[in-house]
Amino acid sequence: MGDRLGQFEQLILLALVRLRENAYGVTVRQEIAHRTGRDVSVGAVYTALERLQRKGYVSSRLGDPTRERGGRAKRYFMIEAPGEAALRAAQSAVVQMAEGAAYA
Repeated sequence: MGDRLGQFEQLILLALVRLRENAYGVTVRQEIAHRTGRDVSVGAVYTALERLQRKGYVSSRLGDPTRERGGRAKRYFMIEAPGEAALRAAQSAVVQMAEGAAYA
């Protein structure tokens, strides 16, 4: 597990943890915007989700097609055990770096 998580990837994974079964591109984007004030594009979210899926940190499933979406299905995402471990390691590294640091 030599892959390091960037800040945006950490935000994506944290959004998946918070959203649980309702995590798809739009809701992930909204969660990040709501909690951080950071406006990100849905395309950036999907790019990061695909990258995290290739790493084995995230899995996805297709929901049922809906009329509102013209018969298209939403792709739902969930964090997997390796993603949880990577997220914990990334957060731990930040905490260790901040310990004892004097900054204003």
